[in-house]
Amino acid sequence: MSASSALPLSAIRVLDFSGLLPGPYASRLLTDMGAKVIRVEAPDRLDLVRVMPPIKNNQSAVDGFLNSGKSSVALNLKDPEVVALLQGCVEDFDVVIEQFRPGVMAKLGLGYEDLKAKNESLIYCSITGYGQTGPLSHKAGHDINYLALAGCVDYSRRIGQRPTPYSIQVADIAGGSHHAVMSILAALFQRQANAVAPNKGLGQYLDISMSDAALSLNVMSSAASLNGEQVSPQSQILQGKSYYDFYETKDGRFFSVGSLEPKFITGLCLVIGKPNLVPVAVSQRQEDIEQFKEILESFFIERAFSELVALFSATDLCVEPVLTLDEALELPHFKERNMILTGLSRSDVKSALGFNSGRAFSSNTCSTGTSASESCGESTDKFLNNLGVDDDSIKMMRFRRAIK
Repeated sequence: MSASSALPLSAIRVLDFSGLLPGPYASRLLTDMGAKVIRVEAPDRLDLVRVMPPIKNNQSAVDGFLNSGKSSVALNLKDPEVVALLQGCVEDFDVVIEQFRPGVMAKLGLGYEDLKAKNESLIYCSITGYGQTGPLSHKAGHDINYLALAGCVDYSRRIGQRPTPYSIQVADIAGGSHHAVMSILAALFQRQANAVAPNKGLGQYLDISMSDAALSLNVMSSAASLNGEQVSPQSQILQGKSYYDFYETKDGRFFSVGSLEPKFITGLCLVIGKPNLVPVAVSQRQEDIEQFKEILESFFIERAFSELVALFSATDLCVEPVLTLDEALELPHFKERNMILTGLSRSDVKSALGFNSGRAFSSNTCSTGTSASESCGESTDKFLNNLGVDDDSIKMMRFRRAIK
């Protein structure tokens, strides 16, 4: 069995109309699991990811990572011939991903009902900021807005301080990308399970809302809030109320302390030379909590980062250094687990995060990935030829700017 055929989604074909981050990362994860993805781009409107720094050899490193392994076709979705061709070929695809505002694809003749009429087994996934329904459904938004409206941001700040923008796109990725992939995989499973049933493996429509998904990430806090507890900054154990927190070192670096369980807090008290403080550390009294945090702050601020790394690397106490991203990319643990792709590509990007979903499977079913993507429209001619469009017709379509 070849490596490609061993991948779990090697028989799945995806038509991806999305851009920027949520949809492309979702289809990248599907690619890592073996799916063949056709990336549909606009001939006259650049996907901003393609020009996002850093740029090496005329290619964005971010674009290279997000769109590696996909074929790129550049099609004008307002052109009737292009729409007709897409409607005609959709029977050859299993999944459609789109990221336009609600109703846009339907106006183009490429909505779920339009394509379902051609392929009842199609799984159609729409990713939007606020979903297909509701008062906010047609509003524009970005990750920071979804997290703000979902209640994630306010209680994540320090008392008396304003919120800080997150460095990772939580709603876009955990909300848009991951929820899309989970839903697509579940729909594929259901379609396969029902293939011999009366509905004969029908597909379905998936409405992925990044703000909905962000709201659902408030798992513990929303449970508290819905049961009458006011959730505010530093009001809970996991958000700075207890010693579960970050601590500054002598040289301006930081350490994370998550020693919540009794065996861990007992070990931590021994390491800092305060074994008698275990009762104080486990106390829920506010004055005891503040006393123990002050002792921990004094312990860390009196020692250099490297000294603390050496000290805690020999323990198993849920105490770890706060690494820079560069340091994390060099961490032997991640390298041994093949999370870092080190092969040079035409984009001359030395490393890219490997986040291949295949990592959850045995080693012979993992996509190795690359850090290069096709140029915009690189596969347009091949795609159209496969649909039966001859070269002269392709030239005419290109002349009237229906394709690139």
